[in-house]
Parts: sequence; structure tokens; C-alpha cells
Amino acid sequence: MATSRAPIDPGSTAVGTWSGGRFMRFGEPIDDERFAALITPDDSIRTVITADVYGEGEADRMLGRALNGRDRGSFCVVGAVGHDFYEGERDGPRGFPRFTDPRLRPQDGYAGYLRMATERSLERCGVESFDLLLLHNPDRTGYTSQAVWDGMAAVRDAGLTRMIGVAPGPANGFTLDVIDCLERFGSMIDWAMVILNPLEPWPGELCLDAAAVQDVRVITRVVDYGGLFFDDVLPGQELAPHDHRTFRPAGWIESGRERMESMRPIAERAGLTMAQLACQWNLAHDAVACAVPTLIQELGPGARAIEDKRAELAALPADARLSGVDVDQIRSLGDNTGCMALKGASPDHSGESRPDRWELDERLEQVAGRWGIDPGRDLAQVVA
Repeated sequence: MATSRAPIDPGSTAVGTWSGGRFMRFGEPIDDERFAALITPDDSIRTVITADVYGEGEADRMLGRALNGRDRGSFCVVGAVGHDFYEGERDGPRGFPRFTDPRLRPQDGYAGYLRMATERSLERCGVESFDLLLLHNPDRTGYTSQAVWDGMAAVRDAGLTRMIGVAPGPANGFTLDVIDCLERFGSMIDWAMVILNPLEPWPGELCLDAAAVQDVRVITRVVDYGGLFFDDVLPGQELAPHDHRTFRPAGWIESGRERMESMRPIAERAGLTMAQLACQWNLAHDAVACAVPTLIQELGPGARAIEDKRAELAALPADARLSGVDVDQIRSLGDNTGCMALKGASPDHSGESRPDRWELDERLEQVAGRWGIDPGRDLAQVVA
């Protein structure tokens, strides 16, 4: 059990247990020793993020081994709960159901589940409390239910976490749902997590103003854009058959690298690697306080060692090196507006609600209006 307690908020960079190919299918799975070293916080990267559903608790256990014996005041640990792998049954690639699935429990069972899941995750991680606990991949109920957020607040009030937040995903979208959640429960919520990077400014950027108004700080993930910003994913790159990046459209590597080349002179002028450019671009947004790229051990002889990528992240300059003009130019070069059908509330969805996709309702239309978002223009997929 880690000892000593002094609170640390998530830092400007973090590493997640989804890195290393062990519990999420990105690249080559690394062995126990390398994985433990990858996720162990240090003086340069003091924040580590995990989720209880990864490996059905095994990612937590690996993190517990990495943290064992370390001064609890030297690192920030972020947990996430929300997928019920205790009573729910896995539905193939869709994973485990959310704990709010009415087949599993009524709403008066939400608080009990959240406390149980948090306590078990903490036990596996070998810490007494999280610095931040995220509601992981919520469904529509998770974004809107008072009972859910009262349950999250109760976990915090019980001393099991210092802060709470919302982490939509894993796909892009949930824009109006996040904003609505912050409007409903912003007084309770400390942090939110969204997808954002210079090649995917849309749609994550659309919720940043709402987060800033609610004084909610933002963790950004997928900062590396599927590994491209680490510069060893090249045209013709070999991907394992079940690699999560195979869902991306054909030509994503070639198109992404072409746009990156236009950004490279900005990185060189700022004295940044391309991965560092991506991190600093994210952090240049007022609400963004943490950038978390996925660290991937790619296949093939030209692949960089994952340890080298971690060192590159650890060496991110603390001083901001991108001007406002740079930030705007990079955003223009990476503009991806309308490139995909979004998850959550979307004008592209009609009919029965699904766990990760549902129709716009009148409340969300009003949310959109308050924030200057036109769903038909700003949230719809553009058909080529």
C-alpha cells in the first residue's frame, strides 16, 4: 500500500493504462516489466490514469504494482468507473454494459454500484483514494441523471476521491451531452475528458467554452492521433488485425501525414517535436489542463521504442511556445469538421436510442442555441 498523502491535481501530461497495448488494442503488447515502467509516475510525468474495466480490473492491478511503496504525495492517480463487468455480460466489441442499464439495476441502485466499483478499483490500485474519479463512457442516463451525479458526489464525500469528473467516449462526439451535463451538474464536476488534437480539433473544441464557464478543467486524450504525431506511423504501416485504429477510414495515415507536414515548420521554429507540438496545441486552449497521448509500441523494424516516446512526452517544455497565430494556423491545417458521424446526441441519428447514440431532443436543441452551435451545420457528418 502506498503511503503518505498530499494532494496533486492532474499535471500537464499524463500516461494512461490504455497505452502499451496490454488492455486496449494499440500496437504490440509489451511485457509486464516494460508496462510497469511505462505507467509508473515520476518527477516528469506525475499523473497516471486508469479505468476499472480495462482487463476487467487487471490494469488496476498492474498500476497497483507500479505504485507499490511509492510516496503517495508524489503522484496523482485518476480512476474511472462506469462499465459493469461485475454483473453485466460482455457484448462482443461493444464491451460491458453501463451500470445504468435498466436490465442491471434501477436508479436507486446507482449510488451503491458507484461506491462498490470505486472501492474495488482502489483496492486493486493499492491506494486509499483517487485524486480524481471519472464517470467512464456514460450513456444518456449517465449524462442527465441526478441519481448518478448524487452517487458520484457521495463517493467523493466518503473520501474515496478528492474530485469527480466525466469522461465520454471512446469515440468522438457527445458534444451537446457534455455541455448539458456541465450545465446540470457543473457545481459538482471538477474535470472532463475529451478527444482533442491538431488533426481532430472537431468536435471536442465545441465544449471547451462551456467547461471554462463552469470552471471545469479538461483532460485531452488521443493527442497523438493514433500515433501519427510520434512520427513512426508511416504509409503502409502494418497494424495488427484487431488494432483499434483499423476502424479509421482508408487513407487516414497518408492524409494525416500530409497535413502534419504543413505543421512541421511551426514545430521546428518552436523547438518542439511533433508530439510535443500536439500537446502544446491542446494545452494552449484555456480550459485544457492535461494532455494524454497514447503511447504505442508499433510493429515493424522502423518502430521507435515506446520508452523513447515516454521520454519525449516527459521532456515537453513547460513554457508555452506557440503563439495565438500558430494555434489558429494549426487548427486550420488540421480542420476535420464533419469528417465522421458523431456519437451521443446527433442530427445524423433517428429512431431508437442506443447506448452510445441517440436523437437530439428539445433540451439539447436549446443547449446548442445557448452556445452558438447549429447541429445541422456543426455536428453533422458531411457526405463526400
